[in-house]
Amino acid sequence: MRILETKVYTIDEHPNKDLCFDYIRENWHDLNQHSVDEFVNSLKALQQKIGGDLDYSIGQFPSRGEFISFKNYDKDRLAELDASTTELTGVCWDNDIIIALKNGDIFESIKSLHEDSYHIYSNQGLEDLCMANGYEFNEQGKTI
Repeated sequence: MRILETKVYTIDEHPNKDLCFDYIRENWHDLNQHSVDEFVNSLKALQQKIGGDLDYSIGQFPSRGEFISFKNYDKDRLAELDASTTELTGVCWDNDIIIALKNGDIFESIKSLHEDSYHIYSNQGLEDLCMANGYEFNEQGKTI
């Protein structure tokens, strides 16, 4: 048997935070998937309120295959919805989706989802995540 000693750092103690950030970006690919799921739930809740045909393919970050198609919905019911509330599911995406559809471009609503993802994977977003969860790292920047 042998004993190995390893230095362990929190994100604010690590001598090279960029190693930690790079490791997370290369290995943790679903940090904002919960927002994508909430966004989809908002789309589906809107469809329940106003009817219509909904089709979509969305992700955390922009891609060529992304789209949102919302057709044959009840425009009068849409007009009755208050975009200043989160009456569909209780999350912020409700507002973005209602406003975008009222403005005639539902796909515009996805920009705020992408911005949220960019923030979460930014140095500041990753540092906040690591501090909030008490993640620890070795000298190479890998999580312990």
